[in-house]
Amino acid sequence: MILYPAIDLKDGNAVRLVHGDMDQTTVFSDDPAAQARAFVDAGCEWLHLVDLNGAFAGEPVNAAPVEAILKACPVPAQLGGGIRDMATIERWIDKGLARVILGTVAVENPDLVRQAAKEFPGKVAVGLDARNGRVATRGWAEETDVMVTDLAKSFEDAGIAAIIYTDIMRDGAMKGPNIDATADLARAVSIPVIASGGVSSMADLTALKDTGVISGAISGRALYDGAIDLAAALAALKN
Repeated sequence: MILYPAIDLKDGNAVRLVHGDMDQTTVFSDDPAAQARAFVDAGCEWLHLVDLNGAFAGEPVNAAPVEAILKACPVPAQLGGGIRDMATIERWIDKGLARVILGTVAVENPDLVRQAAKEFPGKVAVGLDARNGRVATRGWAEETDVMVTDLAKSFEDAGIAAIIYTDIMRDGAMKGPNIDATADLARAVSIPVIASGGVSSMADLTALKDTGVISGAISGRALYDGAIDLAAALAALKN
């Protein structure tokens, strides 16, 4: 199981939100590239980046820190937030991003997801963010009637690289991930599923790995707070 350290970008800083609320922000670093480099130095094999302002604006806002991270770090990175058209997808991949994460458009324009996955094999993931099993979009500000599992199944034949599943009510709250819901989703589809939201201890990572069906986990606040030692966690997950 791959552990993805998360760098959430707001106003150029690396931050964490609670439940996706832009008003509940903790700034962890004013130099996201240096933070990313520290994660790489600890041994991570991937980085997970989120443009929080972009998720609300519907277009990239924190492009400068993302580009600085891509230049500073030799490991692949995936990015979500405000990526809603083919031109933006193409631009990020041209800049060296290994994987774009499409969230809102997966609900509003699923044909774009299919087109992008076809044009850029292995470089398109779908971000499914949910409250009570229903997908939320536009920076989690809008709730839909779309069930997560139904939407995931609709992309079975699209060739997407991964599904990133976030339980919004667990995100940034340090209360543990929704292991059952994540594992149920992973069993329902053949697409690799990455867990996000609430991963706050080594025990959480072990429990996710022990399901045998979850391919990755994203953690942010717990790494910044020291609740998870990244180097130790990476070593443990390899065994």
